[in-house]
Amino acid sequence: MRKPRDFDAELKALEDKARGLKTRKVRQIGELVIATGADTLTANELAGALIVLAETKEAGKREAWARRGAAFFQGRSRRSAPATHRDTDGAPAQPGSAQPASGRKGAT
Repeated sequence: MRKPRDFDAELKALEDKARGLKTRKVRQIGELVIATGADTLTANELAGALIVLAETKEAGKREAWARRGAAFFQGRSRRSAPATHRDTDGAPAQPGSAQPASGRKGAT
């Protein structure tokens, strides 16, 4: 005879997995905001910009944004510092980081 399934345990496991995925997604979006420099915008400015992006249906604009985003990620992959170590407060860059301090304009 087969062992009965514990639906409650399976449901709890699925809920835990869904919660973990949502947390991971939120963290990644936050890291993306920081990596792009959008963390310098106010919450209202960022929300407004995202709303405009989400409402845009023009394929040409969306394709251009996609190309620009792909170029951003290709450029990020060559840097040794992960997005979470990006310097946003003007302090010196972390030792061993290829990222210049944010206060130094034009430095690459």
